[in-house]
Amino acid sequence: MWSPDWRTSLLALPCLVLTAQSPQDAKVAHLQAGEALAIGTDAGAVELHGDCLREYPMGSLAKLVWLDMEGSDWEGLTYTCKGVDGPERCWLAKGHGRVDLEKALRGSCNLAFLQWARKSMAESERLLGPGATRALMEDTFQPFLGDRMPPGEGAPVMTQAWIGRGDLLRTTPEAMVRWLIEPRRSVLLSRCHRFLGVDFKEAGEWWIKTGTGAVEGDPEATSAWVAGGNRDVVVVLHLPRGRGKVEGEKRFRELMGLR
Repeated sequence: MWSPDWRTSLLALPCLVLTAQSPQDAKVAHLQAGEALAIGTDAGAVELHGDCLREYPMGSLAKLVWLDMEGSDWEGLTYTCKGVDGPERCWLAKGHGRVDLEKALRGSCNLAFLQWARKSMAESERLLGPGATRALMEDTFQPFLGDRMPPGEGAPVMTQAWIGRGDLLRTTPEAMVRWLIEPRRSVLLSRCHRFLGVDFKEAGEWWIKTGTGAVEGDPEATSAWVAGGNRDVVVVLHLPRGRGKVEGEKRFRELMGLR
């Protein structure tokens, strides 16, 4: 269970907040220009630091949406990523090798998620029909899709845009953290701890998921996302244009005091 006193939990994060005489006086330390940090708890409390209301392509954080929707059905599946599968290419040119759900999530394997998503949509259309499958996709991805649903009557064609490449799926740091802390995400957060957990000796166990997002209007540029949490808080960090997932994880660890 998460601590009900979320501000006390935040004060326990040494690099995130400055020591204050009361929790209400706590302020985030060391945020740099363009960085945005959203912090939330399962009680629905959210703190926002920096510009957390600006929307960006969500990159590989989209994989958390698939994990939430298909996690139990995808456990036990495997895929061999060679870096290329027909016209599709993974972000890692040499490929990730043979992966299960945990390894695909840790390695952020686009091709594994794409192939599993295609199979899931085909099975859904077989069982539920095209219209119901389309409605399911609209309902699941609406917080990140807005009015950008591709036209058609059945499930949209599964491309890497649905895995987080490009700018079809977008979010803000605030919206992402609020989505993660919804009570119905408890199973998802348990999976995140199981698949993405890292034990930091002094700070305890955290899960960390990085993502590289596109930059609208500049397809060669990237921005960085990191979502993570412990048993007390969930945190979403966005770094501005020019930053990648390696920098994102390093910055997240610095702000959270994780060594």
